Amino acid sequence: MANIKELFNDQALMRELLLDHYQYPHNHELVQDGTYLSKHMASASCIDDITVQADIEDGTIRDLRFDGVACTISTASTSIMTELLKGKTVEEAKRIIGEYMKMINNEEYDSEALEEANVFQNVYKQANRIKCATIGWDAVKEIIEEKENNG
Repeated sequence: MANIKELFNDQALMRELLLDHYQYPHNHELVQDGTYLSKHMASASCIDDITVQADIEDGTIRDLRFDGVACTISTASTSIMTELLKGKTVEEAKRIIGEYMKMINNEEYDSEALEEANVFQNVYKQANRIKCATIGWDAVKEIIEEKENNG
């Protein structure tokens, strides 16, 4: 059986996955709940302007959501991220985020840990898309850091 990284060399599969998460993003609605931490992120170079919310309790990401206006790469990346990190411990999430950033920077990474996020394995070839592919991930990373610093 092919490993997960090899599966994402199929251009048609990648395109279908990206478009599905762009057209029907998962966890794409903010909640009015004071227990959620929020982080607003905007890109100076494109339309990406999103807010990410996380409900982190007892060291676990219980819920993760986002909303805003964003390009295909940003929306799909953030949608996939919410599915991948929801239910994970903070430590697991930090490891997955680290592996994702390695992939985006064309470094050795654990493709098994990234599941559908492997669809972004070639983003490093388009420097102008790196911010799009990481904006939601950066937001969650900042939320986790805020939670760890403030309890």
